[in-house]
Amino acid sequence: MDWLQQFFLHPVSLYQGAAFPFALLFNYLCIMDSFSTRARYLFLLAGGGALALAAMGSFALLVFIPAFCTVVLVSSLGPQEVHRRTFFFQMSWQTLCHLGLHYTEYYLQETPSTRFYITLSSLMLLTQRVTSLSLDICEGKVEAAVGGIQSRSSLSEHLCKALPYFSYLLFFPALLGGPLCSFQRFQARVQGPSSLCSRISFWALTWKGLQILGLECLKLALSRVVSEGAGLTGCQQLECIYVMWSTAGLFKLTYYSHWILDDSLLQAAGFGAGLSSSPGEEGYIPDADIWTLETTHRISLFARKWNQSTAQWLRRLIFQHSRSWPLLQTFAFSAWWHGLHPGQVLGFFCWAVMVEADYLIHTFANLFIRSRPVRLLYRALTWVHTQLIIAYIMLAVEVRSLSSVWLLCNSYNSFFPMLYCILLFLLLKTKHKFN
Repeated sequence: MDWLQQFFLHPVSLYQGAAFPFALLFNYLCIMDSFSTRARYLFLLAGGGALALAAMGSFALLVFIPAFCTVVLVSSLGPQEVHRRTFFFQMSWQTLCHLGLHYTEYYLQETPSTRFYITLSSLMLLTQRVTSLSLDICEGKVEAAVGGIQSRSSLSEHLCKALPYFSYLLFFPALLGGPLCSFQRFQARVQGPSSLCSRISFWALTWKGLQILGLECLKLALSRVVSEGAGLTGCQQLECIYVMWSTAGLFKLTYYSHWILDDSLLQAAGFGAGLSSSPGEEGYIPDADIWTLETTHRISLFARKWNQSTAQWLRRLIFQHSRSWPLLQTFAFSAWWHGLHPGQVLGFFCWAVMVEADYLIHTFANLFIRSRPVRLLYRALTWVHTQLIIAYIMLAVEVRSLSSVWLLCNSYNSFFPMLYCILLFLLLKTKHKFN
């Protein structure tokens, strides 16, 4: 169970908690008229740099370098070419860093530094902000300082124009986690008048703190059950289903706790739900919708609600621009963005097939199931099946070694995605006959 320990030993929560007082301080200073816009940008940037050095050490250069190169590209390229160039550079850089992780884990058979894991996680979030900014410029939502680097302005003027971009890419409330904040929303928050600065609801933050405490208690209780169990290597037959479900539940509790903490940090800094959106811009989207995730009987809905801001980002970046097989391309890019570990390739490919099957299964079910008792029974069975398939996908994505992936595929747990694959094949043939 080394991979399970590796997942839970990340000290990201500690660094996020340490940044919380500075987020409150930033929100308080924004209310003061003496805190200028430039000072706000510098405060967020300095906080991001300090947090990166504290959490990543020397690996922070792997985040600083692409952020600097992105600002150079944004300031020197035209709106029509900025997205393609920045996307290619950022994904190439991130892929090289992930290949370094592969080399350490699979070739050298060594455990990478925890700081390196944190750096890769921060790089993935940086990729979101980079591509979101470049898409906004390409679509005309944000006006870029084109030619800023090439012009004959002084160095101080260049830095003033680049400061908002630097600050956005490295601002500390979103450096290590949190929902994707668009550049428009970020700029509106920083440049907004002090009279419009959002007041912090301490009751809301207290409620989030209680949620985190409850999730951590549940995680502690479930972790004892999982640690005392046989695990994937020692389980037998139907016991493996229980091991998969309980382990996936532990993963979900950890994600929920992290997401609520990240959301609290953004809200403490004033970038949360209380900030009004500009016309045409989507409002604040928190990552955790626990009620929907735990009650839905639709895999497709789970995919849209799991890590919501990332799902929206993938939809905008890949799905809406794909001419053929958009669903498969979106999940394939998600596997690439996550690092292309063997389990991730299996998990995201399986997830894409399951979503496609989900659409067909529920479409046919809505056509033929009319009785209310039968419909309730159908919803209960599909809820159980959805939770087990999601547990299978989650374990496939989180495990690192090929041996663990093979154990999962060779267990009784593979029955659940295989059933949906068979139904997908049969319903596609039926659909073809109807057409």
